[in-house]
Amino acid sequence: MSRSLKDYLVISLKGMAMGAADVVPGVSGGTIAFISGIYEELLGSISNVKLSLFRTLKKEGFKEAWKQLNGNFLLALFIGIFISIISLAKAIKYLLENQPILLWSFFFGLVLASIIYIAKQIKKWNFISVLVLILGAFLAYYITTLNPLVSENSSSLYIFFAGAIAICAMILPGISGSFILVLLGAYKPVLDAVNDRDFKTILIFMVGAVVGLLSFSKVLKWLFANYKNATLAGLTGFIIGSLNKIWPWKETLTWRTNSHGIKVPFNQQSVSPFSFEGDSQLVMGIILAIVGFGLILLMEKIAVQKK
Repeated sequence: MSRSLKDYLVISLKGMAMGAADVVPGVSGGTIAFISGIYEELLGSISNVKLSLFRTLKKEGFKEAWKQLNGNFLLALFIGIFISIISLAKAIKYLLENQPILLWSFFFGLVLASIIYIAKQIKKWNFISVLVLILGAFLAYYITTLNPLVSENSSSLYIFFAGAIAICAMILPGISGSFILVLLGAYKPVLDAVNDRDFKTILIFMVGAVVGLLSFSKVLKWLFANYKNATLAGLTGFIIGSLNKIWPWKETLTWRTNSHGIKVPFNQQSVSPFSFEGDSQLVMGIILAIVGFGLILLMEKIAVQKK
């Protein structure tokens, strides 16, 4: 596939959007990859990392191996993701702490539109598709109701496994890698490592992520190749079930004290904005949800025009 510098710049921008989504515990970068039209290419490119790639490298050199890997695409995408995570970690952290309703409202609208977009890709609805969608929705909803673990200081091995598990979620539309990190109790140590430039922890996390990514992408690629409709239905269900996690109005059931002695929410449940205690910011929340929803429709329109 021949691409211009402008094409790779667009891929990097899509990567930045994926990175921004992955920083928020509840929104999946996989969803962004899907709606921006690069999901299957991403899975295919990652799946190319196998023994035959190293044989190509040995026999035909770096240039051919890079071409087999679709290296330019992956490099452009991961540069975007990396820039986004490094530059937006502090901003997202600030918004999560100070303007959670507005941040969640924007992402709720964005994810809601994603459901419609992905469901439209299903060519044929049948009993299996509907069943897989319902099961996916129930599973994702159940995951969002689990109590998070608390871990201020995690071992290197734990960070490695957290990276491997979270990256699987990051490439699954609907299930947020960041939210999996929250459930595992590894979200804060990883976010702190990014903010504090703790490169040892970041490296261990990334090695775990690479191991998880190479394994899981092959499974997903196989599912897309053999059971595309059912896989899309399952992904749609996952995203529907995950909406509970990113519902903007929450009631805190239990609190915990973090390592800085500050009380932070531990277990929350979704409530109606009309029964929300405090300023519900309803009008602004609805506006931002519409902006998020409209952004996906715009991306879809641009993708259709390109085709």
